[in-house]
Amino acid sequence: MKSPVLPPPAPKKKAKKRRSRSLLLSFLGFGFAASVVLFVVGSAVAGYMLMRASEDLPNYEKLAEYSPPVMTRIHANDGSLIAEFARERRIFVPINTVPKRVIAAFLSAEDSRFYEHGGLDFQGIARAVIKLVLDKVQGRRSRAQGASTITQQVAKNFLLTSDRTLDRKLKEAILAIRIERTFTKDKILELYLNEIYLGIGSYGVAAASLNYFDKELQDLSIEEAAYLAALPKAPNNYHPIRHTEKATARRNWIIGQMYDNGYISKEEAEASRAKPLTVNLRKFGAHIFAADFFAEEVRRALLSEYGESKLYGGGMSVRTTLDPKLQRYARKALIDGLVAFDRRKGWRGAYKQIDITGDWGKTLFEVNAPSDLQPWRLGVVLNSDDKNAVVGLKPRKGRDGKLEEKREAVRLDLKHVEWAKKVGGGGKPKAVKDVLSEGDVVFVSPDDALDPTGDWSLMQIPEVGGGIVAMDPHTGRVLAVVGGFSFDMSQFDRAIQAKRQPGSAFKPFVYAAALDNGYKPTSIVLDAPIEIEQGPGQDVWKPENYNKSKSYGPTTLRIGIEKSRNQMTVRLAQDMGMPLITEYAKRFGIYDDLLPVLSMSLGAGETTLLRMATAYCMLANGGKEVKPTLIDRIQDRWGKTMWRHDQRPCDGCKADSWQHQREPEIPDDRRQIIDPHSAFQMTSILQGVVERGTARSLKKLGVPLAGKTGTTNEEKDAWFMGYSPDLVAGVFVGYDTPRAMGKGMTGGQVAAPIFGEFMKMALDGKPITPFRQPPGIVLARINPKTGLRAQPGDKTAIMEAFKPFEGPDDEYNIIGIGEDGDGGAFGGQATATSSAAERPPRSVGNGSGGLW
Repeated sequence: MKSPVLPPPAPKKKAKKRRSRSLLLSFLGFGFAASVVLFVVGSAVAGYMLMRASEDLPNYEKLAEYSPPVMTRIHANDGSLIAEFARERRIFVPINTVPKRVIAAFLSAEDSRFYEHGGLDFQGIARAVIKLVLDKVQGRRSRAQGASTITQQVAKNFLLTSDRTLDRKLKEAILAIRIERTFTKDKILELYLNEIYLGIGSYGVAAASLNYFDKELQDLSIEEAAYLAALPKAPNNYHPIRHTEKATARRNWIIGQMYDNGYISKEEAEASRAKPLTVNLRKFGAHIFAADFFAEEVRRALLSEYGESKLYGGGMSVRTTLDPKLQRYARKALIDGLVAFDRRKGWRGAYKQIDITGDWGKTLFEVNAPSDLQPWRLGVVLNSDDKNAVVGLKPRKGRDGKLEEKREAVRLDLKHVEWAKKVGGGGKPKAVKDVLSEGDVVFVSPDDALDPTGDWSLMQIPEVGGGIVAMDPHTGRVLAVVGGFSFDMSQFDRAIQAKRQPGSAFKPFVYAAALDNGYKPTSIVLDAPIEIEQGPGQDVWKPENYNKSKSYGPTTLRIGIEKSRNQMTVRLAQDMGMPLITEYAKRFGIYDDLLPVLSMSLGAGETTLLRMATAYCMLANGGKEVKPTLIDRIQDRWGKTMWRHDQRPCDGCKADSWQHQREPEIPDDRRQIIDPHSAFQMTSILQGVVERGTARSLKKLGVPLAGKTGTTNEEKDAWFMGYSPDLVAGVFVGYDTPRAMGKGMTGGQVAAPIFGEFMKMALDGKPITPFRQPPGIVLARINPKTGLRAQPGDKTAIMEAFKPFEGPDDEYNIIGIGEDGDGGAFGGQATATSSAAERPPRSVGNGSGGLW
């Protein structure tokens, strides 16, 4: 029997393949399932993270109301910049005013695809990831390339922190997408260019342009715009002075990007890259020399009115009344006057002593000294002998803030140090070495500030203080203020803040009250000793004239002012009554509430130089009330006027074009506080002070001037208040802690020369204008001593101003002589004139006999 035939066994190879295929299918199935699970889990996690990140997102819609802190800028009356006040130095500029060149530089540096992406630049992200991987594979150490768009930077800068966390990056991405959907590209770019910090206190491109190059945006060159675009990454790392090489390399890379992106030509790129990196760093503080006191007063006024937030971040534009030219003149006149007075007191010795072995320049550089004394220079005596001293000058700072290597020296001869006699006495020094020794740190100044190669003189910081103020008498606008010798040494303003006794500078307002109430310039007042009972337990007050021993008998009101007679002023005040003088002092704004005692008629009450100058404005302008102001107009950041000094309406000024209409007339709304005739009479009398009185030294100027000296007891305060037809100036000199300045140091000797030097410069080249005479004034020849009509041939005769229906007297009318003629302390007056108590105050006229 045959055995059954069995099928051959399957090959082992095919069985293995089947098993492998089965395993592979199983693995793929598992992998797919796992991937699906992972994707679902990952998506869930990502979704959860995005949800969590989205929950507490800040409100990005507030960007539509973006109002960044913008610095307040203070300008002079000619538009030049005085100062800037800010916590963040920023000037907001709308995107349509930013030059295309600047925009191109920033887009090339920060986000070349800005106008193409929707908030996130996925190409940039991929490029950054690839670069990072390649760097890792090749073993290169490099920082991860940034891929943040400008929109992302806006989200971070405005709405988020700078934390380097995943949560913050997610929020940044979400906000970027939402911002892109809400705002236009131009608006986003505007936000970015105004917010970014670009170093040295600059926020935004406009401020950076000014601070780095002292230029407006539209004036920037390609290489300058490219340098600014280099700064957002790390301003300190690309500082133009400390890191010039790195900054130049970064700038040149951006210029290359600008070319690659088609913003500039190849020739422009090559020319710009070839230029060195040069900057013109802008100084902070007052930008007009010597305007520090003025700027500080404006700052205080704005702070008081609008608060700190508005001042330092409100972006106000303030047009002030400052006249830069007059400000320089005022500063020079005051400094020269204080130095001249101080030199009379002698040399107090060197500022400091240092060791001059080795590099004396480096040692001298470390000595702190006021920085606002130009053209003065700090120096150290290198050697001295009988005839000369060699003084090494303090090295200047370079652009990097370090001292220059160059060393300068000047020579002082005996002629330029001979003023330096020893304090307390002694004659002029006979040798330079008697004054200066090696190692003495001193101040020196060129005799001609414009020619430092000429002669130099030894200088000394004066101990005495002072102030000067100049005003427009018709508007009250303050044109110049210098509140002391050096703002760097003391910010206390002696022109506006200091309250001192004006002394005889107040007398014109006593006499103005008299002229306004029935007296004439020729009215006679007795200048004789007088005793005033001051009340129980008080000493009898016996006012004296300046020379103390002499009285001059019957004297006209004019002479009383011209010669500054104290005794007759007290008699006049007694006759009118102090309440009337108190009222006029308030009208003129000198005092708010003057104590009605007779000593106040001699200027014993304290007031400020600015108040006195304002009062003299009202004499100069014909008796019109003006309010002092340092500010003409204030505008907000959008250019809308917030405040202006001149509140008068001018409807005709708003015409779109000229259609042969009449020129608009602006009403004069100034209050008339005294009769214009009285004001002119007072001006005429004050002209006599310059012509014949206590300020005769000013006569040589040869221009119409009126003014009054003022000196307090023991010469503790020296004043001069004066004016031309269109300019008022006041000067005060005195120690900050009142003490005697020395015998003879009167207002005429100390303050008047400062006034004269200022007026000489201020009026130079101006046409000579007489004081304006109001209608109705009658001029008559009188004898100045008697006040009577002058006789033919009287060589002493002067022209006196009388009001309408007045004229010179033909016989004496003496105030201050009792009925028995004994000149008693409380004597009345001759019967030809009634007493002040019986006589009603004269009505203030409008120049035509009517009342106002």
